[in-house]
Amino acid sequence: MAEYNEAAYRLARKAHIEYSCPFERALLSLCVRCDRSRKVNLAEREAIACGDPAMREHCLTFYRNLHENAQFALRINSDVPWPFGKEIRAQCGGARGLSAALDGAADGTVDVALTVLQGQARFGDIADFPYSEIMRAVVHYEPRKRRS
Repeated sequence: MAEYNEAAYRLARKAHIEYSCPFERALLSLCVRCDRSRKVNLAEREAIACGDPAMREHCLTFYRNLHENAQFALRINSDVPWPFGKEIRAQCGGARGLSAALDGAADGTVDVALTVLQGQARFGDIADFPYSEIMRAVVHYEPRKRRS
């Protein structure tokens, strides 16, 4: 089997995806959805691009706040890259936790961008989201098990 040229993949990804989605891993794992995202196939891989650059800034702010708040909850050192499982817990659990805080569904039907907008309408600034409640969802989120 031929090895992938990771540098070439990164260049192709950069050329095809102008605005990456901060919740790409959650979207690819199908634990949430986003009507503003678009799927891109590159080198036999799937990637997610954001179709709304203005909305991406709101999602990115929420993503950063999730990471900042989840460091203690998930026992992560901020100086190292996050392991895949903990990243999924932060992204999926965070989006679902915010939806639950808004009295919405906390399942795979959660639209990340719409939920962030609804959160801003209800709580004001993204920094004022109920992160203690959201962190409970992050900690309790269980990624789906691999099929055998």
